[in-house]
Amino acid sequence: MELAGITKRFPGVVANHDIHLTVRKGTVHALVGENGAGKSTLMKILYGMQKPDEGTITVDGAHVSFSSPADAIARGIGMVHQHFMLADNLTVLENVVLGSEKLYGIGSTARKKIKEISDRYGLGVRPDALVEDLGVADRQRVEILKVLYRGAKTLILDEPTAVLVPQEVDALFDNLRELKSEGLSVIFISHKLGEVLSVADDITVIRRGTTVGTAVPSQTTPRQLAEMMVGSELPTPETAESTVTDQPVLQVEGLTVYAAGASLGAEAEPASVGAALTDVTDTGAKKVLDDVTFTIHAGEVMGIAGVEGNGQTELIDALIGTKNADAGTIRFLGEDITGWATRKRRESGVGYIPEDRHRQGLLLEAPLWENRILGHVTEKPNAKGFWLNPKGAQDDTRRIVEEYDVRTPGIDVTAASLSGGNQQKLIVGREMSHGPKFLIAAHPTRGVDVGAQAQIWDRIRDARREGLAVLLISADLDELIGLSDTLRVIYDGRLVADADPATVTPEELGSAMTGAVTGHLEHEANGGDGAAPEDEAR
Repeated sequence: MELAGITKRFPGVVANHDIHLTVRKGTVHALVGENGAGKSTLMKILYGMQKPDEGTITVDGAHVSFSSPADAIARGIGMVHQHFMLADNLTVLENVVLGSEKLYGIGSTARKKIKEISDRYGLGVRPDALVEDLGVADRQRVEILKVLYRGAKTLILDEPTAVLVPQEVDALFDNLRELKSEGLSVIFISHKLGEVLSVADDITVIRRGTTVGTAVPSQTTPRQLAEMMVGSELPTPETAESTVTDQPVLQVEGLTVYAAGASLGAEAEPASVGAALTDVTDTGAKKVLDDVTFTIHAGEVMGIAGVEGNGQTELIDALIGTKNADAGTIRFLGEDITGWATRKRRESGVGYIPEDRHRQGLLLEAPLWENRILGHVTEKPNAKGFWLNPKGAQDDTRRIVEEYDVRTPGIDVTAASLSGGNQQKLIVGREMSHGPKFLIAAHPTRGVDVGAQAQIWDRIRDARREGLAVLLISADLDELIGLSDTLRVIYDGRLVADADPATVTPEELGSAMTGAVTGHLEHEANGGDGAAPEDEAR
């Protein structure tokens, strides 16, 4: 496959300019670049979602022109998007066969094929599960299965490892190597440069919308690759000193939540819930959070490690107030907030970076300055008294755009027009702008490049020095190790292990996340001093 001279313009911005990319058959070709560099636009062109203004696409020696994804699929090209393209109200099977009913029908033959692909590649997909009930990791696997189901010869994977633990990443890479051996090609987009170097055969670097060079993985380091991406030498990180105090900010005790439908419901009073728990248990209802207890102090980042779907989402919902606790208490700065509404929690100083920016963090068709208001509609500069203050929100949006390097032609463009990483920077800027006392940070750097990741980490560290307490939930184990002061592991709704971020390795943490290890994770140095993982993460 060859892309030559690809150029794509949008009002006020040139997304791609004279890009050249050649993908050899039976290889993994990595595409790297900063947020907003033009990677996603280029892949959407290759997948038929957008048409280039200039340039040519050649597949198997023939010039092609795609008017829709159906054209690309017909030529054996499949794409797994960074933001999922699934219908929440349909089952996994229905999502997979949607639009491809002629391949294997919609019944037993399709189900057999789905199970065959799922088993072969270790995806663990349940055909009858409703997509809206799936966690982020399971949705990712459904997307991968959709592509394989359609018989793609070239797979475009946009940030496919963002929600996977190390063992799952290794399994995915084994699968990619198997695909290569069968003559399939993979275009692999990732901001995790260590993964890129371990799995790619070729690497193309894009900066500011154009190709700036290629790299041979065996002859390149992550730092050299990052410097190619940003166009300058990266600064040397400084060792961060502990800022943890003895002042409790968030105290969670015995927090228990039952699966949807088993809870006593949104109208139940927290004080009256305990008496009915026996009845709920008798129905066989599953606890998605089971007697969770922890304390986060001012100046402390507490990291939660866990495979997606083990209670992280329910923990976030209970803390932010979008789901009632069935038992237990939540105290914020000494006050019981268990029964508080979300708005009151937000106004009292609880910040929130959601795990899914599209579904929970943004109004994609609204301009950036309106997205600046979300979650803070009653607070300055978004409000004056009882009235909205559009000018204040617009002025502050311009400040966030500048301070957080949000790549955009202006604040009146829609959130949908930004790359995923720039959307994330806007959300982080919004939440940090209100001086939260406690921040729920769910995957705060998912889908952002190394430069933006370091910037977001620095913002969190700066606020931590001022006394911010942070609950960090992330699938990036290097991020958890590098940023956390304390680490807890969640499995099947319970906190089952804790670890010292200064000594634990990603592999040890990954093992605990699968339930293989409980208690305190003791690191055996094996010739090292335990500092390398933290240094590497930073």
